[in-house]
Amino acid sequence: MKKILVPSLIALAIGSLTSLAQAQTAPAEPESTLAFNAGVVSDYRYRGISQSRLNPALQGGMDYNDKSGFYVGAWGSSIKWIKDAGASAGAVEVDLYGGYKGTAGDVAYDVGYLRYQYAGNKLGQVAGFGNANTDEVYGAVTLGAYTAKYSHAFSNLFGNLNSKGSYYLDLSATYDLGDGYSLVPHLGYQKVANTPDGTYTDYALTLGKDLGNGLSATAAVIGTNAKKSFYYTPAGKATGDAGLVVGLKYTF
Repeated sequence: MKKILVPSLIALAIGSLTSLAQAQTAPAEPESTLAFNAGVVSDYRYRGISQSRLNPALQGGMDYNDKSGFYVGAWGSSIKWIKDAGASAGAVEVDLYGGYKGTAGDVAYDVGYLRYQYAGNKLGQVAGFGNANTDEVYGAVTLGAYTAKYSHAFSNLFGNLNSKGSYYLDLSATYDLGDGYSLVPHLGYQKVANTPDGTYTDYALTLGKDLGNGLSATAAVIGTNAKKSFYYTPAGKATGDAGLVVGLKYTF
């Protein structure tokens, strides 16, 4: 993320008895940041399930982080799963989110709200489905390299009827390998309320590389134990099967 930097504040301390000036550096104050990103992935996987029919997707977003700890952002991606479910519209996902990040001792925390908006989607007109738009609240804690996050849906989850109260548990770690490389193992559990066939566990192992000048690349092995009878493409391919996903992103 691109940050707006200012020089460290210099405080001049004047000795009351000696009148000698002494310069000292004060602790750096946090800065507000605004950043944009655009990228492409070979397959848009969300919680292990392909959203793009196992095909590439274009993505982009923006983030504003206030120095107070509050943040807002928007992110979008091309998708195909709503059309594959039989709806005539809904080819774009737009995520709108906001929250607060802070620390308590050695623990960092993050709480917020996320709205998944599927522009013009008509999934609710398809038998057995509701509107795809979804609302979640989330909370995460990070200690060192390790993060645990819980997301709770207070609407139906992605068009699944009677699924209010669904939740997702995300456990991950981020290891700095040096030379711009990072390794992120992940394990998740998606509970779809009142829908046993929709509930599953997913996993991922992502290798990232900072290429410099705002450019980064990722390669990830992603998979789930999701039921093929519930998550599949019109051609009958399972959207939760293990696969390699590569991506390229530019942040500015």
